[in-house]
Amino acid sequence: MKSFTAPAIALSSSFFLLFFTTLVSSSSSFHPIDHYLISCGSHEPSIIDLDHRRFTGDSSTSASRFFTTPSTRTIPLTNSDPASSNSSPLYRTARAFSSPCKYSFPIQDHRGGTHHLVRLHFSPFFNSTSFDFSAVQFHVLANGFLLLRDFSIQNSPKDGIVIKEYIIRVDSDKLDITFVPKKRSNFAFVNAIEVISAPHDLVADVAQFVNSEKNERINGLLNKGFETVYRVNVGGPKVTPFNDSLWRTWVPDGEFLEKSGHEGSLEIHFSGRIQYQMGGATREVGPDNVYNSARVIKSSNNVIPKSNIAWVFPGIEGYKYLVRMHFCDIASIGPYMLYFNVYVNGNLAYEDLDLSAMTNMLLASPFYADFVVEGLNSESLNVSVGPSNMSLTNAVDAILNGVEVFKISNSLGSFDGELCVESVMKSWRRGNAGVIVPLLAAVFLLLTASVVVQRRRSGGRDTVGWLRLPVDVSEINLKYGSQQSSGKL
Repeated sequence: MKSFTAPAIALSSSFFLLFFTTLVSSSSSFHPIDHYLISCGSHEPSIIDLDHRRFTGDSSTSASRFFTTPSTRTIPLTNSDPASSNSSPLYRTARAFSSPCKYSFPIQDHRGGTHHLVRLHFSPFFNSTSFDFSAVQFHVLANGFLLLRDFSIQNSPKDGIVIKEYIIRVDSDKLDITFVPKKRSNFAFVNAIEVISAPHDLVADVAQFVNSEKNERINGLLNKGFETVYRVNVGGPKVTPFNDSLWRTWVPDGEFLEKSGHEGSLEIHFSGRIQYQMGGATREVGPDNVYNSARVIKSSNNVIPKSNIAWVFPGIEGYKYLVRMHFCDIASIGPYMLYFNVYVNGNLAYEDLDLSAMTNMLLASPFYADFVVEGLNSESLNVSVGPSNMSLTNAVDAILNGVEVFKISNSLGSFDGELCVESVMKSWRRGNAGVIVPLLAAVFLLLTASVVVQRRRSGGRDTVGWLRLPVDVSEINLKYGSQQSSGKL
Protein backbone atom coordinates (compact mmCIF):
# COMPACT_ATOMS: atom_id res chain seq x y z
CA MET A 1 0.00 0.00 0.00
CA LYS A 2 1.34 3.38 -0.97
CA SER A 3 1.95 5.97 1.72
CA PHE A 4 0.65 9.52 1.36
CA THR A 5 0.81 12.64 3.47
CA ALA A 6 -2.17 14.81 2.61
CA PRO A 7 -1.58 18.56 2.53
CA ALA A 8 -2.96 20.15 5.67
CA ILE A 9 -4.52 23.08 3.83
CA ALA A 10 -7.04 20.79 2.11
CA LEU A 11 -8.40 19.33 5.32
CA SER A 12 -10.39 22.23 6.67
CA SER A 13 -10.96 25.78 5.62
CA SER A 14 -8.33 28.45 6.22
CA PHE A 15 -6.20 26.78 8.85
CA PHE A 16 -3.42 29.28 8.30
CA LEU A 17 -5.69 31.68 10.15
CA LEU A 18 -5.35 29.64 13.29
CA PHE A 19 -2.09 31.34 14.11
CA PHE A 20 -3.94 34.65 14.33
CA THR A 21 -7.12 33.33 15.84
CA THR A 22 -9.40 34.33 18.64
CA LEU A 23 -11.80 32.04 20.41
CA VAL A 24 -15.39 32.03 19.32
CA SER A 25 -17.71 33.23 22.03
CA SER A 26 -19.70 30.41 23.59
CA SER A 27 -22.76 32.63 23.53
CA SER A 28 -22.79 32.91 19.72
CA SER A 29 -25.53 30.96 18.02
CA PHE A 30 -26.70 30.24 14.51
CA HIS A 31 -29.82 32.00 13.22
CA PRO A 32 -30.81 30.74 9.75
CA ILE A 33 -32.16 33.32 7.32
CA ASP A 34 -34.55 30.78 5.78
CA HIS A 35 -36.28 28.57 8.32
CA TYR A 36 -39.43 26.66 7.33
CA LEU A 37 -40.91 23.86 9.44
CA ILE A 38 -44.09 22.49 7.86
CA SER A 39 -46.46 19.86 9.25
CA CYS A 40 -48.18 18.39 6.21
CA GLY A 41 -51.92 17.71 6.24
CA SER A 42 -52.44 19.67 9.45
CA HIS A 43 -54.76 22.66 9.96
CA GLU A 44 -53.08 23.62 13.23
CA PRO A 45 -51.14 26.92 13.17
CA SER A 46 -48.62 25.57 15.70
CA ILE A 47 -47.42 21.99 16.28
CA ILE A 48 -44.66 21.35 18.83
CA ASP A 49 -42.53 18.28 18.11
CA LEU A 50 -40.68 16.16 20.66
CA ASP A 51 -37.60 18.39 20.34
CA HIS A 52 -39.66 21.50 21.20
CA ARG A 53 -39.59 22.92 17.68
CA ARG A 54 -42.61 24.75 16.34
CA PHE A 55 -44.01 23.45 13.04
CA THR A 56 -46.88 25.06 11.10
CA GLY A 57 -49.70 23.11 9.45
CA ASP A 58 -49.70 23.43 5.66
CA SER A 59 -53.48 23.95 5.72
CA SER A 60 -53.25 26.83 8.18
CA THR A 61 -53.53 30.42 7.01
CA SER A 62 -49.87 31.24 7.56
CA ALA A 63 -48.43 28.22 5.68
CA SER A 64 -50.98 27.53 2.95
CA ARG A 65 -49.06 29.90 0.65
CA PHE A 66 -46.22 27.37 0.43
CA PHE A 67 -48.50 24.71 -0.98
CA THR A 68 -49.10 25.72 -4.59
CA THR A 69 -51.13 22.71 -5.79
CA PRO A 70 -54.94 22.78 -6.22
CA SER A 71 -56.64 21.05 -3.31
CA THR A 72 -58.51 18.72 -5.68
CA ARG A 73 -55.25 16.86 -6.36
CA THR A 74 -54.34 16.23 -2.71
CA ILE A 75 -55.96 15.09 0.48
CA PRO A 76 -54.94 15.66 4.12
CA LEU A 77 -54.77 12.50 6.22
CA THR A 78 -55.05 11.96 9.96
CA ASN A 79 -53.84 8.84 11.73
CA SER A 80 -56.81 7.32 13.53
CA ASP A 81 -54.72 4.64 15.24
CA PRO A 82 -54.88 5.25 19.04
CA ALA A 83 -51.24 4.23 19.32
CA SER A 84 -50.27 7.28 17.27
CA SER A 85 -51.02 9.51 20.25
CA ASN A 86 -47.74 8.30 21.77
CA SER A 87 -45.67 9.41 18.78
CA SER A 88 -44.50 12.84 17.69
CA PRO A 89 -47.35 15.12 16.56
CA LEU A 90 -45.56 15.37 13.20
CA TYR A 91 -46.52 11.79 12.39
CA ARG A 92 -50.22 12.05 13.20
CA THR A 93 -51.02 13.86 9.96
CA ALA A 94 -49.82 13.62 6.36
CA ARG A 95 -50.67 14.88 2.91
CA ALA A 96 -51.20 12.49 -0.01
CA PHE A 97 -50.84 13.27 -3.73
CA SER A 98 -52.33 11.42 -6.70
CA SER A 99 -50.45 13.52 -9.30
CA PRO A 100 -47.37 15.79 -9.30
CA CYS A 101 -47.69 18.40 -6.54
CA LYS A 102 -45.22 20.85 -5.06
CA TYR A 103 -44.37 23.05 -2.13
CA SER A 104 -42.65 26.32 -3.00
CA PHE A 105 -40.54 28.09 -0.37
CA PRO A 106 -39.28 31.68 -0.83
CA ILE A 107 -35.50 31.79 -0.39
CA GLN A 108 -33.82 34.95 0.86
CA ASP A 109 -30.36 33.45 1.38
CA HIS A 110 -29.43 32.57 -2.21
CA ARG A 111 -26.88 35.12 -3.43
CA GLY A 112 -24.07 33.36 -5.25
CA GLY A 113 -25.71 30.01 -4.52
CA THR A 114 -26.09 28.85 -0.93
CA HIS A 115 -26.73 25.47 0.59
CA HIS A 116 -29.90 24.60 2.43
CA LEU A 117 -30.80 21.68 4.64
CA VAL A 118 -33.88 19.82 3.45
CA ARG A 119 -35.46 17.14 5.64
CA LEU A 120 -38.41 15.03 4.56
CA HIS A 121 -40.35 13.06 7.17
CA PHE A 122 -42.29 9.91 6.27
CA SER A 123 -44.36 7.73 8.60
CA PRO A 124 -47.12 5.65 6.93
CA PHE A 125 -50.46 4.99 8.58
CA PHE A 126 -50.55 1.20 8.33
CA ASN A 127 -54.07 1.04 9.80
CA SER A 128 -55.51 3.64 7.43
CA THR A 129 -58.87 2.82 5.85
CA SER A 130 -58.60 5.71 3.36
CA PHE A 131 -55.39 4.68 1.62
CA ASP A 132 -53.43 1.55 0.99
CA PHE A 133 -49.93 2.64 1.94
CA SER A 134 -48.49 -0.43 0.27
CA ALA A 135 -49.28 1.38 -3.01
CA VAL A 136 -46.87 4.19 -2.14
CA GLN A 137 -44.21 4.60 -4.81
CA PHE A 138 -43.04 8.01 -5.89
CA HIS A 139 -40.20 10.37 -6.76
CA VAL A 140 -39.18 13.60 -5.00
CA LEU A 141 -37.56 16.51 -6.86
CA ALA A 142 -35.99 19.72 -5.53
CA ASN A 143 -34.74 22.52 -7.81
CA GLY A 144 -33.09 20.23 -10.35
CA PHE A 145 -32.06 17.51 -7.89
CA LEU A 146 -33.67 14.07 -7.91
CA LEU A 147 -33.82 13.31 -4.19
CA LEU A 148 -35.79 10.07 -4.25
CA ARG A 149 -36.68 7.66 -7.03
CA ASP A 150 -39.32 4.92 -6.75
CA PHE A 151 -39.47 5.54 -3.01
CA SER A 152 -41.67 3.20 -0.98
CA ILE A 153 -42.09 2.27 2.66
CA GLN A 154 -41.82 -1.49 2.26
CA ASN A 155 -38.58 -1.67 4.27
CA SER A 156 -39.23 1.09 6.79
CA PRO A 157 -37.72 0.84 10.32
CA LYS A 158 -39.57 -0.76 13.22
CA ASP A 159 -40.98 2.56 14.36
CA GLY A 160 -42.16 3.25 10.78
CA ILE A 161 -40.37 6.63 10.67
CA VAL A 162 -38.05 7.54 7.80
CA ILE A 163 -36.25 10.90 7.74
CA LYS A 164 -34.34 11.81 4.59
CA GLU A 165 -31.86 14.69 4.91
CA TYR A 166 -30.15 16.57 2.09
CA ILE A 167 -27.85 19.55 1.73
CA ILE A 168 -28.55 21.13 -1.65
CA ARG A 169 -27.41 24.28 -3.41
CA VAL A 170 -30.08 26.90 -4.12
CA ASP A 171 -29.35 29.57 -6.74
CA SER A 172 -32.83 31.07 -7.15
CA ASP A 173 -35.28 32.95 -4.97
CA LYS A 174 -37.41 29.88 -4.30
CA LEU A 175 -37.03 26.20 -3.53
CA ASP A 176 -39.62 23.92 -5.11
CA ILE A 177 -40.06 20.44 -3.63
CA THR A 178 -42.18 18.28 -5.94
CA PHE A 179 -43.76 14.89 -5.21
CA VAL A 180 -44.45 12.73 -8.28
CA PRO A 181 -46.29 9.37 -8.05
CA LYS A 182 -44.55 6.75 -10.18
CA LYS A 183 -47.78 6.00 -12.04
CA ARG A 184 -51.49 6.62 -11.72
CA SER A 185 -52.03 3.53 -9.57
CA ASN A 186 -49.55 4.88 -7.01
CA PHE A 187 -49.60 7.94 -4.80
CA ALA A 188 -47.09 10.03 -2.86
CA PHE A 189 -47.24 11.34 0.69
CA VAL A 190 -45.21 13.28 3.24
CA ASN A 191 -45.67 14.04 6.94
CA ALA A 192 -43.37 17.01 7.44
CA ILE A 193 -40.84 19.17 5.59
CA GLU A 194 -37.92 21.23 6.89
CA VAL A 195 -36.06 23.83 4.82
CA ILE A 196 -33.23 25.59 6.68
CA SER A 197 -30.37 27.80 5.52
CA ALA A 198 -27.08 26.01 6.06
CA PRO A 199 -24.16 27.92 7.59
CA HIS A 200 -21.71 28.97 4.90
CA ASP A 201 -18.93 26.92 6.49
CA LEU A 202 -20.93 23.69 6.60
CA VAL A 203 -19.83 22.67 3.09
CA ALA A 204 -16.23 23.18 1.99
CA ASP A 205 -15.30 23.36 -1.68
CA VAL A 206 -12.16 21.23 -1.30
CA ALA A 207 -11.46 17.73 0.01
CA GLN A 208 -8.95 14.93 -0.36
CA PHE A 209 -9.81 12.29 -2.96
CA VAL A 210 -8.51 8.96 -1.68
CA ASN A 211 -8.23 5.56 -3.34
CA SER A 212 -5.61 2.82 -3.70
CA GLU A 213 -3.69 4.76 -6.34
CA LYS A 214 -3.75 8.39 -5.29
CA ASN A 215 -4.45 10.90 -2.58
CA GLU A 216 -5.00 14.33 -4.07
CA ARG A 217 -6.81 17.57 -3.44
CA ILE A 218 -10.02 18.12 -5.41
CA ASN A 219 -12.43 21.04 -5.52
CA GLY A 220 -15.89 21.84 -6.88
CA LEU A 221 -17.91 20.39 -4.00
CA LEU A 222 -19.88 23.62 -3.56
CA ASN A 223 -21.66 22.82 -6.84
CA LYS A 224 -22.81 19.44 -5.57
CA GLY A 225 -25.67 18.22 -3.42
CA PHE A 226 -25.30 15.82 -0.49
CA GLU A 227 -27.52 13.20 1.07
CA THR A 228 -26.82 12.27 4.69
CA VAL A 229 -26.23 8.53 4.93
CA TYR A 230 -24.61 8.19 8.38
CA ARG A 231 -23.96 10.59 11.25
CA VAL A 232 -22.19 8.96 14.18
CA ASN A 233 -21.08 10.15 17.61
CA VAL A 234 -17.96 8.12 18.39
CA GLY A 235 -17.61 6.99 21.98
CA GLY A 236 -20.64 8.92 23.18
CA PRO A 237 -24.44 8.62 23.46
CA LYS A 238 -27.09 9.58 20.94
CA VAL A 239 -27.27 13.31 20.29
CA THR A 240 -30.83 14.46 19.63
CA PRO A 241 -31.88 17.48 17.52
CA PHE A 242 -32.57 19.40 20.74
CA ASN A 243 -28.81 19.35 21.48
CA ASP A 244 -27.65 20.29 17.98
CA SER A 245 -27.80 23.81 16.57
CA LEU A 246 -28.83 22.41 13.15
CA TRP A 247 -31.30 19.95 14.69
CA ARG A 248 -29.37 16.88 13.55
CA THR A 249 -29.36 13.41 15.09
CA TRP A 250 -26.04 11.67 15.87
CA VAL A 251 -26.28 7.96 16.69
CA PRO A 252 -23.83 6.00 18.90
CA ASP A 253 -21.04 4.18 17.09
CA GLY A 254 -21.50 0.74 18.67
CA GLU A 255 -23.23 -0.94 15.73
CA PHE A 256 -20.55 0.26 13.29
CA LEU A 257 -17.51 -0.57 15.38
CA GLU A 258 -15.52 -3.44 13.90
CA LYS A 259 -15.65 -6.19 16.49
CA SER A 260 -12.11 -7.45 16.06
CA GLY A 261 -9.04 -5.32 16.67
CA HIS A 262 -10.48 -2.65 18.98
CA GLU A 263 -9.89 -4.42 22.29
CA GLY A 264 -7.24 -1.85 23.19
CA SER A 265 -9.47 1.14 22.53
CA LEU A 266 -11.10 3.22 25.23
CA GLU A 267 -14.12 5.49 25.43
CA ILE A 268 -13.31 8.86 26.99
CA HIS A 269 -15.53 11.74 28.05
CA PHE A 270 -14.61 15.36 28.65
CA SER A 271 -16.35 17.69 31.08
CA GLY A 272 -14.45 20.86 30.22
CA ARG A 273 -15.16 23.54 27.66
CA ILE A 274 -14.76 22.79 23.94
CA GLN A 275 -12.52 25.51 22.46
CA TYR A 276 -14.04 26.56 19.12
CA GLN A 277 -11.76 28.80 17.06
CA MET A 278 -12.16 31.10 14.09
CA GLY A 279 -11.20 29.21 10.95
CA GLY A 280 -11.80 25.83 12.54
CA ALA A 281 -14.84 23.67 13.14
CA THR A 282 -17.84 25.53 14.56
CA ARG A 283 -20.77 24.27 16.62
CA GLU A 284 -22.73 24.06 13.38
CA VAL A 285 -20.11 21.69 11.96
CA GLY A 286 -20.24 19.58 15.13
CA PRO A 287 -21.87 20.21 18.52
CA ASP A 288 -20.21 20.02 21.93
CA ASN A 289 -21.77 16.63 22.63
CA VAL A 290 -19.83 15.14 19.71
CA TYR A 291 -16.48 16.69 20.53
CA ASN A 292 -16.61 15.97 24.27
CA SER A 293 -16.52 12.19 23.74
CA ALA A 294 -14.21 9.96 21.71
CA ARG A 295 -12.57 6.59 21.29
CA VAL A 296 -8.81 6.48 21.72
CA ILE A 297 -5.88 4.09 21.53
CA LYS A 298 -3.42 4.47 24.42
CA SER A 299 -0.05 2.81 24.84
CA SER A 300 0.73 0.93 28.02
CA ASN A 301 3.89 -0.46 29.57
CA ASN A 302 5.97 1.62 27.13
CA VAL A 303 4.50 -0.36 24.21
CA ILE A 304 2.62 1.30 21.36
CA PRO A 305 -0.28 -0.88 20.13
CA LYS A 306 -0.06 -2.10 16.55
CA SER A 307 -3.82 -2.29 15.97
CA ASN A 308 -6.29 0.28 14.64
CA ILE A 309 -9.84 1.16 15.63
CA ALA A 310 -12.14 0.67 12.62
CA TRP A 311 -15.76 1.43 11.78
CA VAL A 312 -17.70 -0.18 8.91
CA PHE A 313 -20.67 1.45 7.18
CA PRO A 314 -22.74 -0.89 4.97
CA GLY A 315 -24.85 -0.09 1.92
CA ILE A 316 -22.28 2.07 0.18
CA GLU A 317 -22.13 1.58 -3.60
CA GLY A 318 -22.49 3.25 -6.96
CA TYR A 319 -21.69 6.85 -6.02
CA LYS A 320 -18.95 9.07 -4.70
CA TYR A 321 -19.16 9.76 -0.98
CA LEU A 322 -17.93 12.55 1.25
CA VAL A 323 -16.51 11.22 4.51
CA ARG A 324 -16.14 13.85 7.22
CA MET A 325 -14.09 12.81 10.26
CA HIS A 326 -14.24 14.89 13.44
CA PHE A 327 -11.29 15.20 15.82
CA CYS A 328 -10.80 16.97 19.15
CA ASP A 329 -7.91 16.19 21.45
CA ILE A 330 -9.65 15.84 24.80
CA ALA A 331 -7.26 13.11 25.98
CA SER A 332 -3.69 14.48 25.90
CA ILE A 333 -2.10 16.19 28.89
CA GLY A 334 -0.25 18.65 26.67
CA PRO A 335 0.28 19.69 23.03
CA TYR A 336 2.41 17.78 20.52
CA MET A 337 1.85 14.45 22.23
CA LEU A 338 -0.66 12.94 19.78
CA TYR A 339 0.36 11.68 16.33
CA PHE A 340 -1.62 9.10 14.39
CA ASN A 341 -2.65 7.84 10.96
CA VAL A 342 -6.10 8.07 9.34
CA TYR A 343 -7.35 5.45 6.86
CA VAL A 344 -10.36 5.39 4.54
CA ASN A 345 -11.28 2.09 2.85
CA GLY A 346 -7.92 0.72 3.92
CA ASN A 347 -6.00 3.50 2.17
CA LEU A 348 -3.77 5.89 4.07
CA ALA A 349 -5.67 9.18 3.96
CA TYR A 350 -3.50 11.18 6.37
CA GLU A 351 -0.12 10.22 7.84
CA ASP A 352 1.20 11.48 11.17
CA LEU A 353 -1.79 13.74 11.84
CA ASP A 354 -0.81 16.28 14.48
CA LEU A 355 -3.87 17.97 15.96
CA SER A 356 -1.73 20.48 17.87
CA ALA A 357 -0.42 21.86 14.59
CA MET A 358 -3.96 22.17 13.29
CA THR A 359 -5.34 23.97 16.33
CA ASN A 360 -2.51 26.35 17.21
CA MET A 361 -1.41 24.12 20.12
CA LEU A 362 -4.82 24.38 21.78
CA LEU A 363 -6.22 21.24 23.37
CA ALA A 364 -9.95 20.43 23.24
CA SER A 365 -10.22 22.41 20.01
CA PRO A 366 -12.25 20.81 17.18
CA PHE A 367 -10.90 19.97 13.76
CA TYR A 368 -12.47 18.07 10.86
CA ALA A 369 -11.13 16.49 7.67
CA ASP A 370 -13.09 15.82 4.46
CA PHE A 371 -12.29 12.86 2.20
CA VAL A 372 -14.00 11.82 -1.03
CA VAL A 373 -14.13 8.13 -1.93
CA GLU A 374 -15.76 6.05 -4.65
CA GLY A 375 -18.28 3.37 -3.77
CA LEU A 376 -18.24 1.66 -7.18
CA ASN A 377 -16.71 -1.70 -6.34
CA SER A 378 -17.74 -2.31 -2.75
CA GLU A 379 -20.83 -2.64 -0.62
CA SER A 380 -19.44 -0.93 2.47
CA LEU A 381 -17.15 1.88 3.54
CA ASN A 382 -14.70 1.70 6.40
CA VAL A 383 -12.64 4.27 8.28
CA SER A 384 -9.98 3.67 10.89
CA VAL A 385 -7.38 5.43 13.01
CA GLY A 386 -4.19 4.00 14.46
CA PRO A 387 -0.70 4.76 15.72
CA SER A 388 1.90 6.22 13.36
CA ASN A 389 5.70 6.07 13.31
CA MET A 390 5.68 9.31 15.32
CA SER A 391 3.40 8.03 18.09
CA LEU A 392 4.77 8.32 21.62
CA THR A 393 4.82 5.79 24.41
CA ASN A 394 2.75 6.51 27.51
CA ALA A 395 0.51 8.81 25.48
CA VAL A 396 -2.63 8.76 23.34
CA ASP A 397 -1.83 7.16 19.99
CA ALA A 398 -5.08 7.73 18.04
CA ILE A 399 -8.43 9.46 18.51
CA LEU A 400 -11.75 9.93 16.71
CA ASN A 401 -14.81 11.89 17.92
CA GLY A 402 -17.33 11.63 15.07
CA VAL A 403 -17.98 10.46 11.51
CA GLU A 404 -20.41 11.64 8.84
CA VAL A 405 -20.95 9.95 5.47
CA PHE A 406 -22.73 11.82 2.66
CA LYS A 407 -23.69 10.59 -0.78
CA ILE A 408 -22.63 13.12 -3.44
CA SER A 409 -25.08 13.87 -6.28
CA ASN A 410 -23.98 12.60 -9.69
CA SER A 411 -23.58 14.60 -12.89
CA LEU A 412 -27.36 14.44 -13.49
CA GLY A 413 -28.13 15.96 -10.10
CA SER A 414 -29.49 12.61 -8.92
CA PHE A 415 -29.05 10.74 -5.65
CA ASP A 416 -30.83 7.67 -6.96
CA GLY A 417 -29.76 6.30 -10.34
CA GLU A 418 -29.03 7.58 -13.83
CA LEU A 419 -32.20 9.61 -14.11
CA CYS A 420 -32.64 13.38 -14.13
CA VAL A 421 -35.54 15.59 -13.08
CA GLU A 422 -36.60 16.24 -16.70
CA SER A 423 -36.85 12.50 -17.37
CA VAL A 424 -39.10 12.00 -14.35
CA MET A 425 -41.55 14.69 -15.49
CA LYS A 426 -41.51 13.47 -19.11
CA SER A 427 -42.24 9.96 -17.88
CA TRP A 428 -45.27 11.22 -15.95
CA ARG A 429 -46.59 13.12 -18.98
CA ARG A 430 -46.14 10.08 -21.21
CA GLY A 431 -48.08 8.02 -18.69
CA ASN A 432 -50.98 10.47 -18.88
CA ALA A 433 -50.85 10.45 -22.68
CA GLY A 434 -51.34 6.70 -22.52
CA VAL A 435 -54.68 7.34 -20.83
CA ILE A 436 -55.86 9.87 -23.43
CA VAL A 437 -55.36 7.60 -26.47
CA PRO A 438 -57.75 4.81 -25.42
CA LEU A 439 -60.22 7.45 -24.27
CA LEU A 440 -60.25 9.07 -27.72
CA ALA A 441 -60.62 5.65 -29.33
CA ALA A 442 -63.67 4.95 -27.20
CA VAL A 443 -65.18 8.33 -28.11
CA PHE A 444 -64.59 7.65 -31.81
CA LEU A 445 -66.27 4.22 -31.59
CA LEU A 446 -69.28 5.73 -29.86
CA LEU A 447 -69.61 8.38 -32.57
CA THR A 448 -69.30 5.77 -35.32
CA ALA A 449 -71.99 3.63 -33.71
CA SER A 450 -74.24 6.67 -33.50
CA VAL A 451 -73.82 7.32 -37.21
CA VAL A 452 -74.66 3.72 -38.12
CA VAL A 453 -77.81 3.82 -36.03
CA GLN A 454 -78.94 7.07 -37.69
CA ARG A 455 -78.36 5.65 -41.17
CA ARG A 456 -80.48 2.60 -40.38
CA ARG A 457 -83.26 4.76 -39.00
CA SER A 458 -83.26 6.89 -42.15
CA GLY A 459 -83.75 3.84 -44.31
CA GLY A 460 -80.28 3.78 -45.70
CA ARG A 461 -80.51 7.13 -47.45
CA ASP A 462 -77.28 8.59 -48.79
CA THR A 463 -77.61 11.87 -46.99
CA VAL A 464 -76.32 11.38 -43.47
CA GLY A 465 -76.25 13.91 -40.64
CA TRP A 466 -72.68 13.37 -39.38
CA LEU A 467 -71.89 14.47 -35.84
CA ARG A 468 -68.92 16.81 -35.46
CA LEU A 469 -65.87 15.20 -33.88
CA PRO A 470 -64.66 17.06 -30.78
CA VAL A 471 -61.64 19.22 -31.41
CA ASP A 472 -60.99 20.22 -27.79
CA VAL A 473 -59.35 17.07 -26.49
CA SER A 474 -58.19 18.83 -23.31
CA GLU A 475 -61.82 19.25 -22.22
CA ILE A 476 -62.43 15.53 -22.44
CA ASN A 477 -59.22 14.75 -20.64
CA LEU A 478 -60.00 17.27 -17.93
CA LYS A 479 -63.33 15.65 -17.19
CA TYR A 480 -61.77 12.21 -17.19
CA GLY A 481 -58.94 13.37 -14.96
CA SER A 482 -61.40 14.81 -12.44
CA GLN A 483 -63.23 11.49 -12.28
CA GLN A 484 -60.01 9.60 -11.79
CA SER A 485 -58.88 11.96 -9.01
CA SER A 486 -62.18 11.79 -7.16
CA GLY A 487 -62.16 8.03 -7.48
CA LYS A 488 -58.76 7.71 -5.80
CA LEU A 489 -59.30 10.35 -3.19
